[in-house]
Amino acid sequence: MNHNSKIKKRLVVLGAGESGVGTAILGKNKGFDVFVSDKGVIAEKYKEVLRNFEIEWEEQQHTENEIMNADVVMKSPGIPDKVELIKKLQKKGVPVISEIEFAARYTTAQIIGITGSNGKTTTTMLTYHVLKQGDLKASMAGNIGDSFAKQVTKNDASFYVLELSSFQLDGIKDFAPHIAVLTNITPDHLDRYDYKLENYVASKFRIAMNQTEEDYFIYDADNKIIEEYLIKHPIRSRLLPFSLTKKFENGTYLEDGNIKITIDNNKIIMPTTDLALEGNHNVKNAMAASTVSHLLKIRKATIRESLENFHGVEHRLEKVLKINNVQYINDSKATNVNATFYALDAMKSATVWIVGGVDKGNDYSELYPLVNEKVKAIICLGVDNSKVINAFGNCVDNIVETQSMKEAVELAYKIAERNENVLLSPACASFDLFKNYEERGRQFKEAVREL
Repeated sequence: MNHNSKIKKRLVVLGAGESGVGTAILGKNKGFDVFVSDKGVIAEKYKEVLRNFEIEWEEQQHTENEIMNADVVMKSPGIPDKVELIKKLQKKGVPVISEIEFAARYTTAQIIGITGSNGKTTTTMLTYHVLKQGDLKASMAGNIGDSFAKQVTKNDASFYVLELSSFQLDGIKDFAPHIAVLTNITPDHLDRYDYKLENYVASKFRIAMNQTEEDYFIYDADNKIIEEYLIKHPIRSRLLPFSLTKKFENGTYLEDGNIKITIDNNKIIMPTTDLALEGNHNVKNAMAASTVSHLLKIRKATIRESLENFHGVEHRLEKVLKINNVQYINDSKATNVNATFYALDAMKSATVWIVGGVDKGNDYSELYPLVNEKVKAIICLGVDNSKVINAFGNCVDNIVETQSMKEAVELAYKIAERNENVLLSPACASFDLFKNYEERGRQFKEAVREL
């Protein structure tokens, strides 16, 4: 052992995905003694990066005596807190943090943190799009693209727009975004929160826990869960609500088809008629993004143009092809019931709905009115479809089970008629038949193109 290893702090990274490898690089760059450990197999592209940076790593195991001597542990969001190893580290008093917490310590940039059960990816991409068009030196990270840690190592931007999941927020201690956005809260991921909604809600609100009176909290005031939580647990930051139905002195609301934003008597008004993305939920995403942009003093004309030329997110209500006048739509990113609610709500004509996967304790009842009104057939795509069949057996005459995307799409092609839709909006996670929702969406698009 070399004599200076005593001085070097030891950073152990658990999980060698995008966030893990990014953290390892930043840690190495900041002079830590870094060790990366993954219980699964590490992807070849990440092994190469670790070798290039001369970072020690192991796969398919967690060697405890290499881990327990850490000064700090960065845990990937996919690893639950309940794991024995994590409990041991916490008992020993070793800080176990997320990549977001680690990376934020090494940047002086202004951080815009965006979380919520739905809409966070679109809002993050839309906000980043406006900032770029407003010529701000901005980067986007978190759940999207290159990891936050890697970006902090490479190019320190002046602004970071971060998409944050509840799992990433569970691992923060001092992290405080200057501007926090909470798009909405609906029951999701309850399997990780002991099936208690209040645990999940508290987790989302961690985004504001270290904010001060100098910071801002932008949120959906139409969301009952958020409103009720704020009454019982007031936060310190300045509140900027947005709503489709209420009006505010400070905040953002809809009036006569216009978005009106007021912050300290500084008012801007923007029409919603030319928004690139359709649907009420996208009006809300636009409200959130434009409130951030107005706070950052971006010109109204720039905000407006950006909202009009933004193209949306892959796998989110993405129009794939029209075949025989049937529109095929990829909404693979809908991994919970509320996301699928938005998708069905946006359908203007009869729809063949492809649904199913790994259920996170879903309650499908809120979909009944929409399914009755819009869905002519249901195609189940999961290993176990019993819950979907039980939920919708009385709403729809035609329910079929399939085990592959190709089979599901070919069936949909047979059932759908002119001017109807075929919608992949699974309301579930994808891990039973696919690697992730992206792969599920890509397979859908390929199967449609092969028709």
